Amino acid sequence: MKKILITGGAGFVGSHLCERLLNEGNEVICLDNFFTGSKKNILKFLDNPYFELVRHDVTHPYFVEVDEIYNLACPASPIHYQYNPIKTIKTSVVGAVNMLGLAKRVNAKILQASTSEVYGDPHVHPQKEDYWGNVNPIGLRSCYDEGKRCAETLFMDYHHQNNVNIKIIRIFNTYGSNMNPNDGRVVSNFIVQALKGEDITMFGDGTQTRSFQYVDDLVEGMIRMMNSPNDFLGPVNLGNPNEFTMLELAETIIKLTNSTSKIIFMPLPKDDPKQRQPDISLAKEKLNGWEPKIQLEEGLQKTISYFKDILNEA
Repeated sequence: MKKILITGGAGFVGSHLCERLLNEGNEVICLDNFFTGSKKNILKFLDNPYFELVRHDVTHPYFVEVDEIYNLACPASPIHYQYNPIKTIKTSVVGAVNMLGLAKRVNAKILQASTSEVYGDPHVHPQKEDYWGNVNPIGLRSCYDEGKRCAETLFMDYHHQNNVNIKIIRIFNTYGSNMNPNDGRVVSNFIVQALKGEDITMFGDGTQTRSFQYVDDLVEGMIRMMNSPNDFLGPVNLGNPNEFTMLELAETIIKLTNSTSKIIFMPLPKDDPKQRQPDISLAKEKLNGWEPKIQLEEGLQKTISYFKDILNEA
């Protein structure tokens, strides 16, 4: 049994990771300040004697004895990370310093949940880990993009200077149950609008592309990365390489929900990437052949079922 700390553990991805690690027989400490995380996501674990919930903000130091740390704390959707951009970048940067300091003190292995946003609006397609990115350092999205880029720098420097055992993953668009219906991400937006019969809001002309990964595939990749040999630090892309336009996504969701929704077009937000697709050859090579197993329609059906239940409760 390992003692594992998950920052942002009550969030969308964090709650799935909590469940998987508990099911594997570990002791899990879930750290969250509930800015975007939800107690609903982790209610079912509260009676588990090996699960501990701590309300805490990672911008303040936290002291505990653990074997591993998954650092997921940070709002990940534009509507939330742009709400308080200074808080967002502090969460990424100061939070990384605090968690790396903890890992150094207790000799824990630590994984940083970075993001495909470090590639910005890419000039290279698909994106490989050796691409340095095309990021606006003073734009609306930069609090998130640059915060995550700086966190990667800190992880590497703590490794080189203090020999901290680090892992870095770059997460591409992920969806699934436990998403907040109002989180502003494209999959949840489109599904909720389709289920309500509202117009589906398409930003831009719908030709921009994304690659969508179901959350179970991501969690599998995260755990494989944490358990990979110590000499493999990353960064490594975790995403589904199948690329879809926003129009294809909207039309698939309308079909799967039998919705009468119409698609309406709005201006594209500033610095919104035109293309996003991971090259996952490094993950396949280093993480025992890891690749996504759940493709878009299957994952969307699971997610639509979850949102139907959420909307019925409301």
